[in-house]
Amino acid sequence: MAVLVPLGYFWATSLVPGTYNAADMGYADYGGGTAGGHEHHGMSIAELTGPKTGTPDVSVTLVARKEKKGLAGYTLNGTSPGPLIRAESGDLVEVTLVNESVRDGATLHWHGIDVPNAEDGVAGVTQDAVPVGGRHVYRFRADDAGTYWYHSHQVSSDEVKGGLFGPIVIAPKTPGEVLATIHTYDGKRTINGQTGSQRVDLPAGTTARVRVINTDNAILRVGLTGTPYKVVAVDGREVNGPTPVSKAYALAAGGRVDLEAVVPAGGMRLVAGTAALSLGIGPVDPPSAELPGETVDLLSYGTAKGIGMDPAKADRRFEYRIGRRIGFLDGIPGLWWTINGHTFPDVPMYMVAEGDIVRMKITNTSGQAHPMHLHGHHAVVLSRNNVAATGSPWWTDTLEVGNNETYEIAFRADNPGVWMDHCHNLPHAAEGLMTHLMYTGYTTPYQVGGHAHNTPE
Repeated sequence: MAVLVPLGYFWATSLVPGTYNAADMGYADYGGGTAGGHEHHGMSIAELTGPKTGTPDVSVTLVARKEKKGLAGYTLNGTSPGPLIRAESGDLVEVTLVNESVRDGATLHWHGIDVPNAEDGVAGVTQDAVPVGGRHVYRFRADDAGTYWYHSHQVSSDEVKGGLFGPIVIAPKTPGEVLATIHTYDGKRTINGQTGSQRVDLPAGTTARVRVINTDNAILRVGLTGTPYKVVAVDGREVNGPTPVSKAYALAAGGRVDLEAVVPAGGMRLVAGTAALSLGIGPVDPPSAELPGETVDLLSYGTAKGIGMDPAKADRRFEYRIGRRIGFLDGIPGLWWTINGHTFPDVPMYMVAEGDIVRMKITNTSGQAHPMHLHGHHAVVLSRNNVAATGSPWWTDTLEVGNNETYEIAFRADNPGVWMDHCHNLPHAAEGLMTHLMYTGYTTPYQVGGHAHNTPE
């Protein structure tokens, strides 16, 4: 009895309701700020849409299917990755998702694009999953130029892995643009859906901008060999004062990086992970090469400039401590991720008010690295392991936090709603490493579970 009674208690208290509102999970953490406008009252985030009227500048229909096509198990318009969506800054984008045969339902999340909350595409939080035979229309203004991607946020640990994703670029196409969407299907790593070495014909002297997207669950070492290159953008934000490097770049899961170089006469390669997976760029096939051991450190890379806010005067200060412990999650025994010592769903809900300057310390002592992704916002890195950032402002939406690392970040709460804040190693999120950033005065009408069987992770 001395053993069974405590075990029974922990088992019972770990159960996650079959249906619940995201605003009801865990406990509210106000970060030392005002606790007004409790999450059960206020404006519905369903009203936080993009423009409802106006002719779209970019209009796309994406048909999601559960089908075996090449290496993929899911497709969008018959391919994986799905079609490139191209827009320019200021364009009104309209995307219609049609679910033809994805049994669990599907959504589209615009990873890294700070869309209005109702357009964010998270099942059970900002919309219901689109069932077989259903459709959903997303409309948003493509304000920020950069490299992004879209993917399903319904049973995402399965659907993204299987192929329900694609690239989106907000910028005019240039003669030297090269797109490299990296994904692993059933253990086979690909660039743009193809295995092995590939070629892109560009004349020597062309300034190439290589847009690299890591759609996998783990960090990826990438870089250009054959010539020095610059890191010109990170997670869709331009780097100030980039300088040439001959190093590797550690690209977080879900992250993006734009690399720029002048194509040499002997060509150059984008190397992703191993020398066997490479993209030859130039007038001739360049020789194979491995990436250097040293990596670019964004903490000191580039030239410093103002960030438009003073983090020292933060209105809210939060801690996001990632750990791991033995216990129960939804009645299942195991070794589970924790946030501030709590297992899901008894985790902190980070509460902010519109206009707040927010400062957050992310500490990881879990034994594994975690690419942390905050929806709807870009944050600037202030420090790593108490070493202050001195380079270009490092704006990010997907931050790799290694084991025994501590980052301090800051952002302005300027995009109201309920926003996922989770690990983008998607199995980790499914194992409880997810919570929400929530604005006071707003609530969501959607339910995790429920009639739509919403399962965001």
